[in-house]
Amino acid sequence: MSEQHTYRVIVRGTWDGLTEEARARLLAEAADHGMASMRFSEEGSLSYEPAPLKHFSMRYVVVSDAADGEEMAGAIAEDRAETALRALGYGFRDLRSTVTDLDTMKINRKSASRR
Repeated sequence: MSEQHTYRVIVRGTWDGLTEEARARLLAEAADHGMASMRFSEEGSLSYEPAPLKHFSMRYVVVSDAADGEEMAGAIAEDRAETALRALGYGFRDLRSTVTDLDTMKINRKSASRR
């Protein structure tokens, strides 16, 4: 069995070709998708600013084979984002992702003498 790693992935994109209905829904729900809603999860969490309604980000937790690396984790998260945004009827473009491997991330702890 191959080793699994947990990745935190931020997928960013630009709204594109939004219908008037989609735009109205995004503006009406903007308060639910602000800074306080930014959480990493398997389902993803959508965040954006209503003014101007231009860019968005989605945060995901992806668990995949370590051998596949960060590039695969980013591709999985971008696929999840595309699926979710299409299901909601939101037009978008220019998806790109930033990936952090939580299993290889170095944690700097203060020594007891520096506390």
